[in-house]
Amino acid sequence: MKALSSTLALTLLALSPAVAHAQSDYHHMHFSAPDTKAAAAWYTEHMGCEDFGRDGACQIGSTQMIWFGDRPDAAPSVGTGVDHIGFSFPDLEAKVAEWQAAGLDLENPDQPIHEVEGLFKLAFLTDPWGTRIEAVEDAEWPAFHHIHLASADPEAAIDWYERIFGGERDNLKGMIPGLRYGGVWLLARQADAPAGTRGTAIDHLGFAFPNLEAAAADIRAQGVEFTMEPRPYTNPLGQEMQISFVMGPDDVFIEIVQPGT
Repeated sequence: MKALSSTLALTLLALSPAVAHAQSDYHHMHFSAPDTKAAAAWYTEHMGCEDFGRDGACQIGSTQMIWFGDRPDAAPSVGTGVDHIGFSFPDLEAKVAEWQAAGLDLENPDQPIHEVEGLFKLAFLTDPWGTRIEAVEDAEWPAFHHIHLASADPEAAIDWYERIFGGERDNLKGMIPGLRYGGVWLLARQADAPAGTRGTAIDHLGFAFPNLEAAAADIRAQGVEFTMEPRPYTNPLGQEMQISFVMGPDDVFIEIVQPGT
């Protein structure tokens, strides 16, 4: 009976839609660029990010954008497990006109904006370091809008993120299934054999828990191995925090942190 009870407990754990610890917050994006200050300045000027006191970084809403500076030949995000990221603007036509005047790398430059019925206006561009960006006009979800994964099995990928990091199941405009972490959407599309993200333009995603030790125990119980176990870290702002890393579906590199104060 005891063995049967243990088996049942493990089965229920595997089927659980989310781990037992507190839900995570979406914390940061970590990119690659030879000049981290130039990259942060570009996102501040063109994407509406703000300085929060850390060199080579900026912030939009509650999400930090941080750059590694030692990877001059990083592969672009397209073709990896994180195809692109998205930002929302109140007037996309005005924003695209600004970008055209600044000579930014817009896709379909003769007609960059198109509207998806029932969804929103959108346009695509690529930053100078290889990160593909979707710009949308979505007043409901402003600022940093979404992360769009590329996965061999999108439904299984979203299930995995929900099980490990929680999030709220939702459909963007009732059309695109995904997860929400506050105002940031996590979406996934079909792709054959996407490359891993580590060392590319979008090196890794970043999630945060209030208690990393407790979260890590539950994550291990889900069968996820840490590529770096939780350890203390003093960030460039002098904040004491805890950091760790795991590998997600489609070789998406993920940092899990307990933010410092």
